[in-house]
Amino acid sequence: MQIESLQNDKIKRLSKLITKNSERRKNKVFIVEGRQENQRALSFGYDPIEFFICGDIFQDTLPQAKINMVSTKIYDSLAYRGSSEGIIGIYKERQFSLADFTPKHNSGIILLESIEKPGNLGAILRSCEAFGIDALIITDPKVDFYNPNVIRSSVGCLFGMNFFQTDNATALNFLQRYHYKIITTFMEDHPTPPIHQVNLEGKTVMCFGTEHSGLSKFWKDKGSNSLIPMTGSIDSLNLSNAVAISCYEMLRQKN
Repeated sequence: MQIESLQNDKIKRLSKLITKNSERRKNKVFIVEGRQENQRALSFGYDPIEFFICGDIFQDTLPQAKINMVSTKIYDSLAYRGSSEGIIGIYKERQFSLADFTPKHNSGIILLESIEKPGNLGAILRSCEAFGIDALIITDPKVDFYNPNVIRSSVGCLFGMNFFQTDNATALNFLQRYHYKIITTFMEDHPTPPIHQVNLEGKTVMCFGTEHSGLSKFWKDKGSNSLIPMTGSIDSLNLSNAVAISCYEMLRQKN
């Protein structure tokens, strides 16, 4: 039976989950829209609760979970993507502990302190996955990993990544215990070596701060500093672009 009313209890609940972080956190669930994103969530073992599918749009094989068929009108009212693909899934959250992560000998990690923008986090997850980063650590996070905009902008790369949320002290303890080289990204007045002249082989973590103010004083003198050389008139890059360049340089050196 197809759902055709916005007043349907299931539709009202789904609408709340889509629009309210607090509702998702309370229920420990997250929302995934789109074919590729749902395929990735399922392939990496995330547990679906139910799906809302528009048969006029979604023509693929139906996933093995509870299915709610909805009209095109209902689906269009729920979809947050510009190009609707006819499928929205509700999944159970998974929590990952840094204490359970055992790094490889040549491990590369990106650490983000207090990142605020879901779009930036999604783009960074995409770069981390593309360039073989082993884990993403976020300290003192200001954004929800499972925010729909994070999932959308990462194109589902979130689901195949090791990602951890913790505080600065716990992250530093972990990095020191496993003997990571810590590379910070402060904007220094005194000479700082460019990233391609810094040894990123072996266990290495590159640390980036919040979009508007960079790393906090906590990370000062915790490692060696580096910068991305630029020849233009501006003095900084978008955070996600800076991380992408750094991920590529780490991959280049490790290979």
